[in-house]
Amino acid sequence: MKMQINEFAKLTGVSVRTLHYYDEIGLLKPAFVDEQNGYRFYDENSLLRMQEILFYRELDFELKSISEILSSPNYDKRKALAEQRKLLILKKERLERIIDALDGAEKGKVTMTAFDNSDYETARKQYETEAKKRWGATDAYKEHAEKTANYTADKWQEVNDGFNTVFAKFAECKKNGNSADSDEAQTLVKELQDYITENYYTCTNEILAGLGLMYVADERFKTNIDKNGDGTAEFISEAIKVYCNK
Repeated sequence: MKMQINEFAKLTGVSVRTLHYYDEIGLLKPAFVDEQNGYRFYDENSLLRMQEILFYRELDFELKSISEILSSPNYDKRKALAEQRKLLILKKERLERIIDALDGAEKGKVTMTAFDNSDYETARKQYETEAKKRWGATDAYKEHAEKTANYTADKWQEVNDGFNTVFAKFAECKKNGNSADSDEAQTLVKELQDYITENYYTCTNEILAGLGLMYVADERFKTNIDKNGDGTAEFISEAIKVYCNK
C-alpha cells in the first residue's frame, strides 16, 4: 500500500496541514519522499503509527508526550494498548453516566455527579507519568532529542537511508549463508550499534538487546526490515542476541 498525503489524510481523518506538522516535529514522518517532486507517501506502517498517535490523542495526551513515549527504544506497544483500553473504558463509563443523566433530566431529575471526571483524569495523569518515566524520560531519549533537534528533512532522509543500508547488509549476509553468530553477522551488529550511537543516542548493549527484540515483536519494524528479504528481522534479532550475550 502506498498513499499520497491527501489519501492518507482522508483515510485517517487528519488534515494535510497536521500531517505536515507531525512530519516537522518528527512524530510521524512519511514512509518516503519523492526526490523529484517532494511528494510525501505513506504506507501500512504509517497507518499503524498514526493509530497509536490517535489513541493517545483520544486520551488527551500532548504531542510532546506522545513523541517522547513512541520514540523510546524501550516502548512496549502491547502494554501501552492494554493501559489505553483501561482509560477508554473509564471515559466510556462517564459518557454512559451523562446519557443516563440526560434520560433523568427529561423526567425532571437532577444528577450532577454524572459530570464528575476525576476518576478518568486521575488515571490518565498517572498513566502519562508512568509511561513517560518508563519509556520517555530515559537518558537515551534525552540524548536523542538533543542530537536530532536540528535535523532537517534531508538529514532525516539521509539517516533513514543509512539504516536501510545496514539492514540490507544483514539481508545479504544471511543470503550468503552466514549464521547469526558468524564473524560477518557480528561485525554488522557492531556497525548497527555504532550507527545508532552516531546518529541517535549512545546505544548500549542493553538498549541494543531491546531493539533486537523489538525488531521481531513490533510488526511495524519487522515488515519494514523484511523488505530487504524474508527473515531479515529475525536474523538481525538473533545476531544481536549473540552479540549482547558475549
